[in-house]
Amino acid sequence: MPFMASAFIGLGSNINPETHLAAAVRLLRERVALTGASPVYRTPPWGVADQAWFLNALVWVETALPPEALLDLMQDIERKRGRVRTVRYGPRTLDLDLLDYDGIVLNTERLILPHPRMHERGFVLVPLCDLAPSWRHPVLGRTARQLLDEIGQAQIERVAFTLPGPDAAQGAAAPRS
Repeated sequence: MPFMASAFIGLGSNINPETHLAAAVRLLRERVALTGASPVYRTPPWGVADQAWFLNALVWVETALPPEALLDLMQDIERKRGRVRTVRYGPRTLDLDLLDYDGIVLNTERLILPHPRMHERGFVLVPLCDLAPSWRHPVLGRTARQLLDEIGQAQIERVAFTLPGPDAAQGAAAPRS
């Protein structure tokens, strides 16, 4: 059996978000095992305020792909869903962020793990707390719940839309903390 790593992936969209988020999960499931999906949240834009609000969520996956190959898969899915990187933090069809990969600390030209700003963003920490509140940041040493308590969750509201759930064959395992 190949080595399987646990990873958290953040999902966001503010252009036809329900369609793009659901498609992203379906495309991810073609290459990784989905073992958890958070509720979906409506969140204010971050970075550029003059744009539509986002829908954000988080999935927990198990994968045999190494970190940069998982990043490649995620960027390919973004391209397939029409992502064009023109305005930093601007409107987007789909944004997939590799937040954590088996708790490793990595800093390359292409990838920084854990995600360098995840601890500052409620739209990441709220859904992370749904899946793994006791997950511990590998650099800061604090749990997801502690990090969220530090920044709060103003203007983040759960919506009725749900992502496709974990793989039926896999079952939903409790995320590792």
